[in-house]
Amino acid sequence: MYKIAAENLQALFQKIAADQDLYLPVKVSDQVNFKAWSEDAEVCLDTLKTVKSPKDAFFPQSENLYTCKKEEKNISIEPQALQEKNFVVFGMKACDIQGVKVLDNVFLSDPIDTFYAARRDHGTIVALACHEPEESCFCKVFGIDCADPVADVATWMIEGELYWKPLTEKGEALTKAVAELLNDADEAKVEEEKAAIRAIVEKLPYSNLSLEGWGQEDYMDRFNSPVWEELYKPCLACGTCTFVCPTCQCYDIKDYDTGHGVQRYRCWDSCMYSDFTMMAHGNNRNSQMQRFRQRFMHKLVYYPVNNNGMFSCVGCGRCVEKCPSSLNIVKVIKAFENQGGEK
Repeated sequence: MYKIAAENLQALFQKIAADQDLYLPVKVSDQVNFKAWSEDAEVCLDTLKTVKSPKDAFFPQSENLYTCKKEEKNISIEPQALQEKNFVVFGMKACDIQGVKVLDNVFLSDPIDTFYAARRDHGTIVALACHEPEESCFCKVFGIDCADPVADVATWMIEGELYWKPLTEKGEALTKAVAELLNDADEAKVEEEKAAIRAIVEKLPYSNLSLEGWGQEDYMDRFNSPVWEELYKPCLACGTCTFVCPTCQCYDIKDYDTGHGVQRYRCWDSCMYSDFTMMAHGNNRNSQMQRFRQRFMHKLVYYPVNNNGMFSCVGCGRCVEKCPSSLNIVKVIKAFENQGGEK
């Protein structure tokens, strides 16, 4: 276990960024999101959760796949180079780290997504424990301990000092690279911090949500429940929930004519949109109720059934905070908890 004073973090960032890219929470126009570090960046490690999750460090919101060029009768295809430079994502919370694990099951299963795999191979995650979880948080429901995040390096901010604990080979390598800035530390304060954080979690309003009836292969009663017909009505189909979510993985593939070639790229998409998976014959989910149901059935049933019980929700609470209609996964869980999914 090591530690570094908060006033020396700028030097730590400089040291890390000297030979690899560094991404961390940065305030821009009064919003905090993960951005590339620079010496004039307003770093906000005390932000509990960024507006968007940091998943786009591994699964970018938009990325080029390949470029086609035509010169007279000759056509060339230039694949986009895979990630080759190492980088560090600093300050990820336990819920967002679990979100990356959810994405791993999708993109690292056969057929492996080489773009995602390259970023995972070259990325090092430095986790930061949640000092004071908020009312919208419910990561405990999904077995996540925000007091003791598991990543390449785990850190805790305590009384003006950052405590640092490497957990993997990548973490040990990063620790060695910045060792001159770190001092040995006792774990006693960290254990006290963990206990204090867990005490807060126990008092949060959503920490004891019941997942009874979810994540089961026998789900048709829940699928056909009339509860959905009432739940979906306030939904605006804006897609905000999917774009702030750490685990949503849907994307579209499009072509862009640059004037001297065509770039094929992929970008995040949303199952809440009416043209999602549109095909020649139309859409297989042609009502907003069906699209709304699909989102939550996937997170709470289809994904865990196919991934050894792991839910595709991490309880970060971003959808609780950002949905303009106050529709979110907590409301769905509570509706079925109260009514059993049947009337």
